[in-house]
Amino acid sequence: MLVIRAPGVYVPQGDTDLLVSCVRRERLDRASRVLDLGTGTGAVALAAARTGARVTAVDLSVRAVLTAWLNTRLRRKRVELRRGDLTGPVAGRRFDLVATNPPYVPAEGPAGTPGRGAALAWDAGPDGRLVLDRICREAPRLLAEDGVLLVVQSSLAGVPATLTALRRAGLRAAVVARRRQAFGPVMTARAGLFERLGLIGAGEREEELVVVRGVRTR
Repeated sequence: MLVIRAPGVYVPQGDTDLLVSCVRRERLDRASRVLDLGTGTGAVALAAARTGARVTAVDLSVRAVLTAWLNTRLRRKRVELRRGDLTGPVAGRRFDLVATNPPYVPAEGPAGTPGRGAALAWDAGPDGRLVLDRICREAPRLLAEDGVLLVVQSSLAGVPATLTALRRAGLRAAVVARRRQAFGPVMTARAGLFERLGLIGAGEREEELVVVRGVRTR
């Protein structure tokens, strides 16, 4: 999907495409309530809006919210845009589908320290789980009965940990999509770090992207 992107806003890549493909497989209609957490350019929100669903999109970045606003207007799709920290702007609401492409790239620095500037879209602490763990705690509370959570992440950020956390939160969770791809510029620049951490083998320059699907059961 071609979208306008402002400087400092995450460029839709293979993870975005994989998540969009899973959103399109969900049964959405005009009665469906959809949330896109960390919307960036609005690519995932637009994919959901094409089904006629009522879509809300959230991002911490002012530039991202403005970019998503422009992309949704250019395509004449109605999306409610909110700026804020993860689930905060929609606390207390319920959704039939929550989709998210969060930061998940392991980064050097103290634990609990988010990225800055453009890196806010991918830096996720030493183990890549700074935002993923929050999503696993907070997003299940936003799901309506039989609601679905879709999370895309790299295998370098602990897929088993995501599955375990979502199951503990009461969701039925499984990996529903996978894609191997070569490292992009950010991952390539950190390959040495990943080798030191034991996340990849020497000379390995590929990652597996996965989408984890969690369902709130009755």
